[in-house]
Amino acid sequence: MVYSFIYHIPELLLRGAVPFPGHDEVHAAIRLNGRAAGGGPDNEKCPLFAAGLYQKINTEGKTAAMNQKKAQNQNQRRQMMLEDPISRVIPKMAIPTIVAFLINSIYSLADTYFVSSLGTQATAAVSVNASLDQLIMMAGSMLAVGANSYIARLLGKGDDREASRVLSTAFFLAMGLGTTLMILGSVFMTPMVRLLGATPTCERYSIDYATYVLYAAPFMAANFVMNQCLRSEGSATLSMVGMGFGGILNCVLDPIFIFGLNMGVAGASLATAISKWVSFAILIFPYLTRRSLLHLSIRNFCFSKGIISEIVSVGSSSMFRSGLSVVAGILLNSLAGNISDSVLAAIGVCTKVMMFPFSIILGFGSGFQPVAGFNWGAKRYDRVRESYRFSARVALIGSTAMAVLIALLADTFIVIFAGSDHEMRRIGVICMVSQCIALPIHAWVAVVNMFCAGLGNAKGALALSTARQGTCFIPILYPMAWLLGSYGVATVQAVADVLSLALAIPIIIGMKKKIDAAQRSLEAQPVG
Repeated sequence: MVYSFIYHIPELLLRGAVPFPGHDEVHAAIRLNGRAAGGGPDNEKCPLFAAGLYQKINTEGKTAAMNQKKAQNQNQRRQMMLEDPISRVIPKMAIPTIVAFLINSIYSLADTYFVSSLGTQATAAVSVNASLDQLIMMAGSMLAVGANSYIARLLGKGDDREASRVLSTAFFLAMGLGTTLMILGSVFMTPMVRLLGATPTCERYSIDYATYVLYAAPFMAANFVMNQCLRSEGSATLSMVGMGFGGILNCVLDPIFIFGLNMGVAGASLATAISKWVSFAILIFPYLTRRSLLHLSIRNFCFSKGIISEIVSVGSSSMFRSGLSVVAGILLNSLAGNISDSVLAAIGVCTKVMMFPFSIILGFGSGFQPVAGFNWGAKRYDRVRESYRFSARVALIGSTAMAVLIALLADTFIVIFAGSDHEMRRIGVICMVSQCIALPIHAWVAVVNMFCAGLGNAKGALALSTARQGTCFIPILYPMAWLLGSYGVATVQAVADVLSLALAIPIIIGMKKKIDAAQRSLEAQPVG
């Protein structure tokens, strides 16, 4: 019976009794191969031919079903970005990113916590190497943020092919920049950690921590690109899994390498490097398996003027922000280290703790930016306005609540790391409370910054992203340190956050005018 069925499959197919994708196109092939086999269904080779044909049709059917499912998922993502309520879309995009950033903050704090048991100098070394992380981020952030903004706008227009070129170009450039940094940092290790602000007493620890982190630099730079590009197409959950799993793994490996294998500070560095390699493998998986709207391939690499100019025009703001963060960190470490290792360690611990609210703010903004950019590209200006109003309101309310909570618990947080170091405890509390006071301002300015980046306003994004640790920070750093000493060093970041308001207010006014002008231009176009 089975033999009879297989024998007659070609006849059933020709009659249309067994439907399959590409039915009409296979008719000719059946007849042609039947003749090649000997002239018709009575030939003894026909059963073998029929069985092979059935297998081919079954495979093509499965492929067609997979492609159809993929197309449905892509259409659902577009529908979500363009039609679902803003109050639902932005949290849906932001929450996975916030979770991933928080996990990264936890593992960064875990590094500091475990290393703090080795002494104040070891803790100071981790603070110094925060500038190295910023340096690596600078290698990938310009490409990542620029690609995110451009890809979101291209997908909003429906140009998936050009968006894939942007992704591939940014990815391979980030790998190249990260590799360059790895080589130069490894060759000039000692001068580098001294430049980053290491004191003679913590220099050895700084070298230990920097060694393995540099080996992961190419993958860290590429991770920034893949994270941002997954979010630009609405796949924030995949981004969260990649970042989050690496962070959890780091927390598990830290005590094993630091204490179990007796590697000390170098163990914390190795744990960080391994977590970044694992994150890279997870993040690249959806691209290699075609589960993304975008196609990552070296064949899509396109170093064209159009792509590079779009990436750089928006992404340069992030590069300058990261670059200024490195410079600001070096200057701040130098001033704090000249006072004492305790002040240097206190500033570093405060920075790690404040990463928690900053991560929530940045994660929320990262969920908001592609929504604004996607709808801007699709000319849905009503949703662009609504996305900003919703994000600004949530950022102000949420940051105020976080600021009150952290300020009340500031001393408790610092004691965990300071131990019996009273100077570190005193300076750390002052630094943390002052930044809590300025936190709502920082949150709103961050939303305006993401708004500019999402809509392709490169100048506005550059001005705001470089304000917090650049134009509003560096000019007041030395005067405050000279006038107030350790108190000035501890409060300079909060003062810079307040000053950034002077830039953000006129920029958001200009952005609103830009949206109104685009809306009028759209309404003036003839229908049809």
